[in-house]
Amino acid sequence: MKLYTPHSVRLALVSAIALTAGTTAYAQETTEAEEAQDQRRFNTVTVTAQRREQSLVDVPLSVSAFDGELLADLGVADLTEIAKITPNVTLEVSRGTNTTLSAFIRGVGQQDPVAGFEAGVGIYVDDVYLNRPQGAVLDVYDVERVEVLRGPQGTLYGRNTIGGAIKYVTRGLSDEPTYEINLKAGTYNQLDGVVTTSLPVTDTFRVGAAAASFNRDGFGENIVTGDENYNKKLFGARLSAEWDAADNFQLRAAADYSLDKSNARQGHRLIPDQFPPFTYPVLGDVFDTRAGLEAVEQRVEAFGGSLVAEWDLNDNWTIKNILAYREDESTSPIDFDSLPEADLDVPAIYENDQFSEELQFLYSSDNLNGLVGLYYLDANASTVFDVLLATTGAVLGLPGLNAQTFGDVGTETWSLFGDFTYDLTDQLSVSVGARYTEDTRTSQVLRRTYIGGFSEFFGGNPTLIATTSDFNGEADFDDFSPRLSVGYKVTPDSNVYATYSQGFKGGSFDPRGQTTAAPDLNQDGTVSNDEVFTFMQFDPEEVDSYEVGYKASQFNGRINYSLAAFYSDYKDVQVPGSIGVDTDGDGVNDSFSGVTTNAGAATIRGVEFEGTATVAEDMANAGDLLNIGWSLGYLDAEYDEFIDAFGNDVSDQRVIQNTPDWTANGRISYDTPFAGGNLLLNTQLSYRGESSQFEVPNPFLDQEAYTLWDASVRWETADGRWGFSLTGKNLTDEEYIVAGYNFVTVNPNGTFTPTLGLEGTLTGFYGDPRTVTAGIDYKF
Repeated sequence: MKLYTPHSVRLALVSAIALTAGTTAYAQETTEAEEAQDQRRFNTVTVTAQRREQSLVDVPLSVSAFDGELLADLGVADLTEIAKITPNVTLEVSRGTNTTLSAFIRGVGQQDPVAGFEAGVGIYVDDVYLNRPQGAVLDVYDVERVEVLRGPQGTLYGRNTIGGAIKYVTRGLSDEPTYEINLKAGTYNQLDGVVTTSLPVTDTFRVGAAAASFNRDGFGENIVTGDENYNKKLFGARLSAEWDAADNFQLRAAADYSLDKSNARQGHRLIPDQFPPFTYPVLGDVFDTRAGLEAVEQRVEAFGGSLVAEWDLNDNWTIKNILAYREDESTSPIDFDSLPEADLDVPAIYENDQFSEELQFLYSSDNLNGLVGLYYLDANASTVFDVLLATTGAVLGLPGLNAQTFGDVGTETWSLFGDFTYDLTDQLSVSVGARYTEDTRTSQVLRRTYIGGFSEFFGGNPTLIATTSDFNGEADFDDFSPRLSVGYKVTPDSNVYATYSQGFKGGSFDPRGQTTAAPDLNQDGTVSNDEVFTFMQFDPEEVDSYEVGYKASQFNGRINYSLAAFYSDYKDVQVPGSIGVDTDGDGVNDSFSGVTTNAGAATIRGVEFEGTATVAEDMANAGDLLNIGWSLGYLDAEYDEFIDAFGNDVSDQRVIQNTPDWTANGRISYDTPFAGGNLLLNTQLSYRGESSQFEVPNPFLDQEAYTLWDASVRWETADGRWGFSLTGKNLTDEEYIVAGYNFVTVNPNGTFTPTLGLEGTLTGFYGDPRTVTAGIDYKF
């Protein structure tokens, strides 16, 4: 059943200038033997951060880029692990899910995955922006590189993003037939398989495909249902085709599909049950749960396709068009309280679709490179979920009390953007960019209260007793965001730069809002429609970011590093949350309401230092190679203003969520001929400082500083066809929280007061324990 009509897919004529050409970072003249070794260096990667051909050292942006071979050597399995090797980045699996992504860069992001919220960090797959976080925990396979751009983005491509962007770039197709098989087996009965192929059909037409299956038993157990907890059962596939229609015109079509049928990931209760007569103690294993909700099966299905056309008009101009459509649907039984009783049981359905069109006109000359263009997005996000409060209902004489929410948010946006770089001299260059955005949000919010259990969406037939929201709203938002950058080449291989950029994240409506809970803002004794609209809507947020940096490549490219310092003035910060609501005044919260406000203003300062170095190289003895890589990030982030629901500034009691003060990574790689082939040894340490899951610190959910240790060994034959690997992750078996739910107040005397439901909800979700994986791959 749907209570909305999906937006029709329609073309919009839009234009943009961008130059899509990648270069190998820090290119150098080497002998043939050195070139063979270069393929295994940390710094060998193709980048497209500014959409034009330039060395990474010349890019006046904070960008980290990792090629597919390096990610494979480090054992990176999915997108969240990119945060291990990138400074000031947090990428986590969202609470209660397996494939929904929570992303933060430099303290800016978005934790709540429900409809109506813009992402603070943009995720791109082959230039296509993913409008929703569901299904965005991308498994890393058949990938050419992953780029992480820190700071506001939007003058060069795609959707405006206030915190940064992560670009997942799949491998292109080969002019020669290629086939690759990769098999892995490991702890928790892990069994993965990936098959990829690229086949030239004619001299001008190529096709390719990749299929992957990822399977693993759970790290823990649901002791109520008997299901495994934190297991994995996912299938993914990609198809692509490239056609060189003419010497100066190419078409690329791509499609992908994924199906996640893993069990629902349920939380671990951090406190005992708060409502007698049950006294469930805290379980000993953090991966175990007592969640009893089985209303629906966990299932996430996503698919999409894109068509990219590129036409080189002449030596200076190129036209590129990116046309894409994506759709996903998720069902998930989220047991907030993680107890057999139905005190806060939330089965949910998410449905998302998006159409995007981007037409680019790309210009390049000896001293001027730039872009001007438009981007169009038409997207719809729908969320429906029940909140079964059976324990609370029994106390109130309302058996099977259920607060159902249906929220549907439509987004139609277009943006005009441009960015030009002019080389004043061989050393000095100036970049000027800007973006104008217009967003239109439409929203339907329907909140209904039932007795008798789950709603019709989840197989029930309850009795409707109240409609607490029946809201339809529309709002328009516009913004102009400039960028200015100056770069100076101190030497041919070093560059200093200063950049100012502004970021924008649009406003919307909270799809969980309960209009009957709207306050009487003017204290006239009634709640007007305008006051309801104000309660449901939240405004855009903006950030002004200032950055200075230095990049250098020394000793013929054997040492490469970048150092950046930045300052961000973060305004009108959107703070989403949920509060319990007492609808009948008896002192018991028998419902809830989403409350999203522009309560915050924050200042974020930081420093980032990352690089790679070849510290030992013995070409005379068959090419031994020792590399090191590092990243270091520091953030000083604090709220300057935080207005609570009572109008008080409580900024001294709030923190920036998911933002550790220190992040660091150090990795060592040793590459040497061995047993007629080549042996590669890798080890790395990743450190994250203390962080908080929410703006209000919580001693149970706040994560102390921790360090993860990973190591791997790989041997491959001299011709590179056969490879054998052994990878260990989290070798010290650290326990660390990555997400959680909190619906209690922690009292000074150590007791807990539930704020929704009677059992008390304080649950945590954890990162992976120690795992060991053996792999074998064959290329032919």
